Amino acid sequence: MLGQKIVLLDDGSGYCSQLKLIFDFIGQPSQVYSNYQSISIPSEDILAFVVLPDGSHHLLAEIHNLYASIPILTTMDDPSQALAPQIFDAIHWPIEQQQLLKVLHRCQNHSLRRHQAHLSAIGGEMDGLLVGKSQVIEDLRQIVQRVANSDVNVLVLGESGTGKEVVARCLHQLSDRCQGPFVPVNCGAIPSELLESELFGHEKGAFTGAVAARKGRFEMAMGGTIFLDEIGDMPLAMQVKLLRVLQERCFERVGSNKSIQIDVRVVAATHRNLEQAVADGSFREDLYYRLNVFPIEMPALRQRVGDLPLLINDISLRLQEHYQARVQFTSKALEALSQHAWPGNIRELCNLLERLMVLLPDGIIDASDLPSKYRGDATLAEVKLEEIEGTHVQEPLTFDLPNQGVNLKEMLVDTELALIKHALQINDGVVARAADYLTMRRTTLVEKMRKYNIKRPHTEMAEAI
Repeated sequence: MLGQKIVLLDDGSGYCSQLKLIFDFIGQPSQVYSNYQSISIPSEDILAFVVLPDGSHHLLAEIHNLYASIPILTTMDDPSQALAPQIFDAIHWPIEQQQLLKVLHRCQNHSLRRHQAHLSAIGGEMDGLLVGKSQVIEDLRQIVQRVANSDVNVLVLGESGTGKEVVARCLHQLSDRCQGPFVPVNCGAIPSELLESELFGHEKGAFTGAVAARKGRFEMAMGGTIFLDEIGDMPLAMQVKLLRVLQERCFERVGSNKSIQIDVRVVAATHRNLEQAVADGSFREDLYYRLNVFPIEMPALRQRVGDLPLLINDISLRLQEHYQARVQFTSKALEALSQHAWPGNIRELCNLLERLMVLLPDGIIDASDLPSKYRGDATLAEVKLEEIEGTHVQEPLTFDLPNQGVNLKEMLVDTELALIKHALQINDGVVARAADYLTMRRTTLVEKMRKYNIKRPHTEMAEAI
């Protein structure tokens, strides 16, 4: 998960420093422990241990005793039999980046499964619904557990896509009504003239097209929970009828004068500011206070970006069967996603994962593979300051264009090609420095060099990178 460390047990051979450089390069946090140090990191902050051939033998027993559930990656040809159950994978020299990324992804999945098993032990039915370990989600779980067995009306508030229906389902599953039905109704998606019939049902002949009697959603939810989603979009005329149902605990089908008593838990939700709607006159004040007995505020995804790895893993598992694919993210990609504002919240994350499953099935996704708005790259409409060989140009760049016009695509390719070659030349072929000069990620520059078949100078530094 985001921020978890690889713990390197240094054997003094020099391999440890090389491994740390590689982990730093791919964006994976790591920490080195020598033979003389005792490990003092909480288990939830450790992704895996790396055990080198000749060292840290007294620490191996400590790993086995204190961190038995943490995977071990080893470069040892003959690891200790005591550690055999913990040996997760082997790292072989020379190290290939793609293979290392796959190993790290397996470790991430293992960490996610450990965390989900922990949640399952303490959270019961909520584990598969309220995914996350951030403080706001932990607080939300406690609130849901406290109110679940009460029949008070609950109003779930929050931005679109935050998972308000998920909370409603948790309330239902943790309540004494869990054996009864859970009936969701989107009040904003049903035409106003049909909403009364949808909620309360109708008798045969009550209106044109009513060829048979039909139960409404309140009747369907008897003994269970009805979820009134987007209650803020309900017409005023229906608000009056709903208020009476909540007060009297009874209703009549359209076309009938027979009252039906209800035994239903009511959970409502909206992304609108109902207090403002009351002030504007678009929502009844008495209905607002009737619904708002116990409000629950859903956090936006940008308030819980630490839950992104857990959410990605959970959503991927749900989508995997349909798409027959699964996305894998590097640490840099996860870091880039954590910087995004997520205006569409979890729904936006689901859409992104579906898109990536179609475009890159079973691929390892780096930051450069993400759509541009998720990479955090700035798109400049106009270049107002360019630095070329140390000369600052304060005015926008201009070109002498022929009257007959140009092929813009070819011109942009030629310009990009020239700038990349120039950056490599003035930086002695060192790709990392050339990438800094061009203000882009090193991996992005490497992909562009492959695309344009640009050969790197065969210097020792370039080979080391």
